[in-house]
Formats: sequence, C-alpha cells, structure tokens
Amino acid sequence: MNLVTYLVGDLHLSSAKSANIVTNFMGTLNLLALVGGFVADAWLGRYLTIVASSTITTVGVSLLAASTALPGMRPPPCTPSTDGGAARCVAASGRQLAMLYAALYTVAAGAGGLKANVSGLGTDQFDARDPREERAAAFFFGRFYFCISVGSVLATTALVYVQDEVGRGCGYGVSAAVMVAAVAAFVAGTARYRHRRPEGSPLTVVGRVLWAAWRNRRMPCPADASELRGFHRAKVPHTDRLRCLDKAAIIDANLATSEHQPPPAAGPTVTEVEEVKMLAKLVPIWSTCILFWTVYSQMTTFTVEQATQMDRHVGGSGGFVVPAGSLSAILFLTILLFTALNERLLVPLARRVTGHPQGLTSLQRVAAGLLLSTSAMAVAALVERKRRVASVADGVAVSAFWLGPQLVLVGAGEAFAYVGQLEFFIREAPERMKSMSTGLFLATLAVGFFLSSALVAAADAASRGAWVRNSLDDGRLDLFYWMLAVLGVVNFVVFLVFASRHEYKRAVNATAPAGVELGQEEEEELQTEDDAVKLAVAVKVMDV
Repeated sequence: MNLVTYLVGDLHLSSAKSANIVTNFMGTLNLLALVGGFVADAWLGRYLTIVASSTITTVGVSLLAASTALPGMRPPPCTPSTDGGAARCVAASGRQLAMLYAALYTVAAGAGGLKANVSGLGTDQFDARDPREERAAAFFFGRFYFCISVGSVLATTALVYVQDEVGRGCGYGVSAAVMVAAVAAFVAGTARYRHRRPEGSPLTVVGRVLWAAWRNRRMPCPADASELRGFHRAKVPHTDRLRCLDKAAIIDANLATSEHQPPPAAGPTVTEVEEVKMLAKLVPIWSTCILFWTVYSQMTTFTVEQATQMDRHVGGSGGFVVPAGSLSAILFLTILLFTALNERLLVPLARRVTGHPQGLTSLQRVAAGLLLSTSAMAVAALVERKRRVASVADGVAVSAFWLGPQLVLVGAGEAFAYVGQLEFFIREAPERMKSMSTGLFLATLAVGFFLSSALVAAADAASRGAWVRNSLDDGRLDLFYWMLAVLGVVNFVVFLVFASRHEYKRAVNATAPAGVELGQEEEEELQTEDDAVKLAVAVKVMDV
C-alpha cells in the first residue's frame, strides 16, 4: 500500500511512473492468477501449485527486502539547491530498477498462483455430502476471512510503520520471514489434506471451440442444427446466438465418409459450444466492471501520495504521525463494516422493498458499487483542490483525514461490487465452468489496474505533464480525478444498458414450501448459490 512512497521518495521516480509501476504490478499479479488456476486444473493440482507458488513468493519478497536494504540499489539522496530552488535528485538507474522489477514480478508470479488456488484447496477439505462437514466449512471461511482481515490491517498499520520508521529492508524482511514460516506450516499439514487430482482446465475447452470455429470459418453452418456434433446428447439447449461458434461443431461429411481417410478426431460438441456462448454473453457486463478497479487503484497510488503532503498528526502538531500508507486501513475497515451491514441490515431492508430473496440482485449490487466509486472520484477531486489551494496559497497542510471520505466510498463500493461481480459470474457461468467465473472476475481486476496505467500515461501526455507532477502542488491531480468521475458516469450508463438487456439464468428460491421436494436440477442450482457465497468470501480473502 505504500510502495509508491518508496518509488517517489527513495528512488526519485516521477509520480506518474511510480503509479504505473504499482498498478502494472497489481494487474500482472491478478492476470497471473489465471495462469495459476490453469496450471493447477490441468497438470499439478492445487496442493503442488500452492507449494510452488508460495516458495516463489518467498523468494520474491526476499529479493524485495534485499533490493530495498542494499545501499547500491538506491540512488544517492537529493541535494539541496544552492539558489533556493527545487532539490536536485538523481532517479534510480536501470540496474537498480532491474532488481526491483525482478523482485516485484517474482512476487506476482507466486502470489497469482496462491490467489487462484488457496481458496479452492480450502473447499476441497470439506465433503458437501456430510452435513457436519458442510457446517464446519462455514466456520472455516468465517475464521479464514477474520484472520486475513486482521493481517491486512496489521500490514497497513504496524508493518507500514516499521517500513517508514525503521527501514524498508526490515519491513520486507519481516514479510519474508513470515512467508518462510507460512510455507513450513503449510507443508507440515500435507498428510492431513484431502488431495484432488487435476481434471483439466475449462480454458482448454474455450481454446478448442475458438480454434475449431476459426478452422471451419469458411464452411457453411448446417440449416438443421441437429446435424452438429453431439446435438442429441447436448446437456445445454442449442441457441441461435453467435452462430459463428456453431461452426466448431460442424462434422466434415467428406472426411467422415471417406474410405481412404481415418475417422476424424473428436471435435467440440454442441454442449461445449453453448458453454462458450454463455461465457461470451457475460463479456458486456465484464467490460463495464473494469473501471471500478481503475478507481480502486487510485487508493493505492495517488491517494497515498496525497497523504505524504498533508498533515498526518494525531493529537496536535506534537502528536503521533500516521504513516501515509496506513490511511489505507480506513479502506479495509470500511469493507469489513459494510460487509457486516449488508448481512445484518441492508439485505433484510432491501428484501422488504424489492421482494427479492437476496435483497438485491447481483447486477444491482454492481450498480451500487459503480455509483459509489464514481462519487468517490468526485469527492477526491474536491479534496485535492482544497489541499492544493491551501498548500499553494496559504502554505498550510490540511489534515490527511480529509482523504477519509473517498476511502470510505471506495470501500463501501467494493463491499457491493466485489460480491456482486463474483456472484454474477458464478451464477451465470456454465455449470462445468464455475472456476472460469473466478478467472473472469480476476481479469477485471487485472485490466482495471492496467487501464489505470494507460489513463495516467495518456493524461500525462495530453496535458504535457501538467496534471501529474512529482510535486502535487505543481500539478492538477484534481482534473485527473474529475476525468475518472466523468468516465465513471459514462461507464454507469453503458452498464445500465447492458444490465437491462441481460437475461438471468433460471433461478430457484433458496427455500421450498413445506412438503415439497426439490428435483436434482433445483438442488444443483441451490448448491451453486451456496458455493457462490462461499467462493466470494474466499476469493475476497485472497485478494486482501
């Protein structure tokens, strides 16, 4: 959460470049979670993938500790100007940045594998057919979420304080030592775990369908869909949307009837094609969820930079100085608060108003999150203008706790958007591709962070460096925030259009009247809803 302060303050990089380094790192980490999930599903299984990923993460954090502790990995301190101007600073060299990048992306490679598999391995330890184990699973997720949340708060308070007051090397060294202990504890429980063999990744099915459709692109679709491969054994009804994908299931009659050719290899079936179509139907909603994470990324970059130039004293000028990165604890505490309020207050109230069993539909939750994030950028713009005017005109540093409202709004928005997005992707994805829903969700995080980097670079180029400068007093960060607010409004309108046209999969209420037995299909849908809630909690834990 305070990596950006190290890049600007110790490595003397520009604010724009520092922000992009952080967002590119976070984007890559979430994108590599897709790779980690694929490796586990297709080859190694969750356990071996976690062992390898946690080891890689430990190496990466150790490299990060070394890169921040070794004097040769940092440029010399800035020298005061003799004419009263700005201090002269030498930015970090390519060699110094190379080690930092190696450390960060080693961490990303390992953490991506952890993010994709730890929650899944946790669910593997409980047998859903055993009522006692099913109840135990609920306690597991609650305690897991609590412990990780406590760790997040400690990271943004105690650990950030150690980094700022004692040294970065010491702070990251503590993290490396904890990772070593964590890997040892995890491996020590090997004999007690339930292990599931890899059964293949849904990404393979998607790739086969897309490749087969491209290969058969010049072939006409049959007039009768029953001529497609596997039509009569299809588990998903055939639809007329995206007919171009139907070409993947075309049976080459010439090859099939030739006496001189071997029988054709089994290709994608109608079931697989329709499953890919169902995933494609989620893409419009997926695209409008990206901007939320672009807004969220500002809380880890420019908001922290703002805090460094504001008054962070508690109890007067002689009181305790809150580290800039520790203000992010407001974000995490808000997430926990609104998560609790959702269950205890907001959902029951919404249930009375809407009559929906869950209070709000998944898309309504996403809409609330998008509105809150857009509001956060408008508030952030007003606060930055207030900070800049006070600093430039009056030479006064306003309180850093003015950043609280935007952190609260984004945290509240995440409490809605995070669960809403993940629930939507899980419920609407094909039954055999539930793990893909997690991948789709993590991809929105990754693209959102990458989009932040692109927007910072574009704004920096368009304004010729006038908006984002090393000294925020010389720039116009408030205009960048207003740009994100305007984009948020446009994105919300587009989301409403897509959401109004989306047709939910047929759902079954969570309760049935007394004396009514649910069929197999209804039971599977109820289990899917239950899994959605558990997976939402588990993936949120890993994201924190």
